[in-house]
Amino acid sequence: MTKQVNKVNQSEQVFDAIHSVMHLYRARQLRGLRDTPHELTHMEYKALGFFSRHPGATQGDLVAHSGRDKAQLARLLKGLRDKELLDAAPDDNDRRITRLTLSAEGRRVFDGLHNLGVQASNAAVAGMSAEQLAQLQTLLQQIRNNLADE
Repeated sequence: MTKQVNKVNQSEQVFDAIHSVMHLYRARQLRGLRDTPHELTHMEYKALGFFSRHPGATQGDLVAHSGRDKAQLARLLKGLRDKELLDAAPDDNDRRITRLTLSAEGRRVFDGLHNLGVQASNAAVAGMSAEQLAQLQTLLQQIRNNLADE
């Protein structure tokens, strides 16, 4: 019975540590988002990242990728267009479809924020060997798989 209790306590400590790490990482990321002239939200940053990786994608593509509400994303994308971070153009074959790409300012803002994320990631794993990072990634993937199977 003691072994079972210890395993439960250890698993709670693992998830407390994961939560703490993510909280610290997000806090760093949010500081970067607030320090831009556009004061982006986390979801706006994620949308810019999607269109950075998928230039010319549509709102529907983002809805399918993110699983978020269509109306919520429509408002978010309108805001990004109003901030001149996204450019919109009609589809060549179907003028009812709007293709979205990062504007020059959107690219500049996204790249700057992405670089801050890379710096935070590098700081988080400083001093870890490639073997330790691979082991950590394997263990986290196992946790993810265990949770996804339920």
